[in-house]
Amino acid sequence: MRVVSGIQPTGNLHLGNYLGAIRNWVRMQDDVTAQGGQCLYFLADLHALSQPHVPAELASNTREMVAALVACGIDPERSILFNQTQVPHHAELQWLLNGTARMGWLNRMTQWKDKAGKNREGASVALFTYPVLQAADVLLYQATHVPVGDDQKQHLELARDIAQKFNNDFGAGEEVFTLPDPIIPAEAARIMSLRDGSAKMSKSDPSDMSRINLTDDAETIMTKVKKARTDPEPLPSDKGGLDGRPEAANLVGIYAAMSGESQDAVLARFGGEGFGKFKPALGELLVESLAPINARFIELRQDRAALDAILRQGAEKARKLAVPTLEKAYAALGLVR
Repeated sequence: MRVVSGIQPTGNLHLGNYLGAIRNWVRMQDDVTAQGGQCLYFLADLHALSQPHVPAELASNTREMVAALVACGIDPERSILFNQTQVPHHAELQWLLNGTARMGWLNRMTQWKDKAGKNREGASVALFTYPVLQAADVLLYQATHVPVGDDQKQHLELARDIAQKFNNDFGAGEEVFTLPDPIIPAEAARIMSLRDGSAKMSKSDPSDMSRINLTDDAETIMTKVKKARTDPEPLPSDKGGLDGRPEAANLVGIYAAMSGESQDAVLARFGGEGFGKFKPALGELLVESLAPINARFIELRQDRAALDAILRQGAEKARKLAVPTLEKAYAALGLVR
């Protein structure tokens, strides 16, 4: 079993990133390596070029993301942790796969439509073709499994389509690429804004009060939770009572995700209580749970040399795994090297 997954180095990681993706990466690392498998986690800095960016911020955010992942429990000794840029095989394979991918396939990608909006003629080519780079990211390592959320299922299906067509067209009866299967985490928590229960928690929200950052200290976390938007009704006694109450549902969902309980179990304890009692309990839970991550993150982010060493060593391991697949793809296409 080989799991491959990437995350864009956006900086300023928050609770939504942790509960929605990073914590599941740590669990997969523990489960997969215990079974003799392998996990590769990469910083998708090449993908960042599909949108306007500030070069200095991208470099800083890449290192900050490494610090956050390690602070959250990713172990560079057990998982391969690297950034795309140091493994140019990703870009090479993307170009080879561009001959197999079809315009019609990419035109159907919903994220392309959403991100390009009405100005498709003004969007970058990288934005249009980045699903092919995503395909290269996983096919390069013969990934057997890829963790995906609802917004990435379509892209993994595209990767499988590209791999299947390439195998059929150029494999000469042999499988050049493994077709990866999706892993849909059972607890992929969807964390919403503390100011708007209908919007995802995001670093791009202009209000810092909308999110819990991994860099927030205990006092800041408590303040943000206490000022989180709610409604005047007490908490219900079961999950069904949260229907139509997005802010209440979000806070209960955060508590359940952090405590490892079901929402019904949380409501069995707090049902009938007002937010005046629930919010302090949630704040204390967050402070206690995030304090070790926060301390380790702050320590790591200050050691640039150590972070660069982690990326360099991870990239070296990744390149060794990437070479055989890339050579096989070149040979299948009849390219002389």
